[in-house]
Amino acid sequence: MSSSTTLTTPEITKWDGGERPMKATYGKLMMWFFLVSDAFTFASLLIAYGVVRYMHPAWEKPFSEFEFATSSDDLYWPIPEKVFNAFPGLHGMDIPLGFVGLMTFILILSSVTMVLAVEAGERKSQKEVEKWMLWTIVGGVLFLGCQAWEWSHFIHGSANGVVRDGVQIFGANLHVNEYGPQLFANFFFFITGFHGIHVTSGVIINIVIFYNVVMGTYEKRGSYEMIEKGGLYWHFVDLVWVFVFTFFYLI
Repeated sequence: MSSSTTLTTPEITKWDGGERPMKATYGKLMMWFFLVSDAFTFASLLIAYGVVRYMHPAWEKPFSEFEFATSSDDLYWPIPEKVFNAFPGLHGMDIPLGFVGLMTFILILSSVTMVLAVEAGERKSQKEVEKWMLWTIVGGVLFLGCQAWEWSHFIHGSANGVVRDGVQIFGANLHVNEYGPQLFANFFFFITGFHGIHVTSGVIINIVIFYNVVMGTYEKRGSYEMIEKGGLYWHFVDLVWVFVFTFFYLI
């Protein structure tokens, strides 16, 4: 009596591995995971800011009559247009959100140059990638310089300060706040500072990428995918700033 066994090839599905999810490489996929987790962090901060913002009373008189709170018993939330109204070189002029608007424009413009760098990378045009990466770095450094000036002005305060409960206060730090509730200053330092750390990290990453492009590292590899990964991070930083600008400066 004889017996025989027939071997069949098992069916291979996409869950068996060996395929790239959404055709993304491992590096790009990990970048997306990081960005999603970081987005949750920023969302938590902005939601916390929104909750605290609406727990405090608002200024109810006409906008033109606004002044910073002079009593701790009536510590209303300041109007952002009255806090961020200074502009470098234009001392004494009232330009509501003019400087932060310029900062936002610079950051968005740097996102455009990053798009052009990614596009040049797809065409493997080394010289064009160098050019657009350099402009992206310049945009990031300019934004950080503007943010440093804005922080300096926020900390030093207005020329006359405000007298609150008989005590004259100039500017804001983590203990006193000329502009209103202490939490307003704390959130300003924490949220814009946290975003500034991200921009600083992005500038450093872009400098490293720019150096590698100049040295021909990606040309030798035959792939400019690192530009795409750097671009994902830079666009994320820009997008987050749009939300920070909306929540903190406009609402």
